[in-house]
Amino acid sequence: MISMMNELMDATAAKIVLAVQRGDSINHIASKIDVSYSWVYDWIERLDDAKIIANTDNGIQIVDHEMRQQYAEMMAALYSRDTISQEDAYVIPHFAGMEFAYTEIDAAYVWTHGGFQIARSHDDYPVFIEVHDRDVERWIAFFQQFGVDTTINERPDASDVDGSVHYVLFPKTGDIDAEWVDGNPVIPLDDTVSQMMENRPAYEPALEIIADEYDRDIDASHHSAMSANEQR
Repeated sequence: MISMMNELMDATAAKIVLAVQRGDSINHIASKIDVSYSWVYDWIERLDDAKIIANTDNGIQIVDHEMRQQYAEMMAALYSRDTISQEDAYVIPHFAGMEFAYTEIDAAYVWTHGGFQIARSHDDYPVFIEVHDRDVERWIAFFQQFGVDTTINERPDASDVDGSVHYVLFPKTGDIDAEWVDGNPVIPLDDTVSQMMENRPAYEPALEIIADEYDRDIDASHHSAMSANEQR
């Protein structure tokens, strides 16, 4: 029994259990934590056998909430000790069990499938998320478990932040309108385009990608200028 429990104290198993929302499919969980479907499927079977989760006809749900808490403490210890990677920066919010949606730079990042980055570096990587106003204090406490700084509505100077990854919260009093792209909740595409148009020169490459991929009628002047230069 002890040997089996030791085997289950695994980072992938922890990510699966922490990311589960009632009714999730295996594919949805795999997308959330950016792990292959087959690997998640294998772990789901083991966790189901151990009665930590239940794989039902209505999706996956947590059974052993005490074990979930142990996983949360284990991952908090791991992330507090090591530098959080850019990839894990998009996994951690799924552990909170609270509704959110990526916004601002990250809305463009998610809708372009990671094809667009701006004003971020390995040493200074803010992640922008929209959250319910009522949950702000819980989000701050949640990220503190992982040793990660949080600010509200405004990106801080890199010198004011401990670590490279940090989160900028945008509180919202009403409903959070989110669509799922590559396992991530993100503000709707129309809202994303509206945000980008407010600072169009910076986001022109992303607007090009979105216009092409989603067949949106966006006058991508950057694309027109490039085409004109190529014809000279």
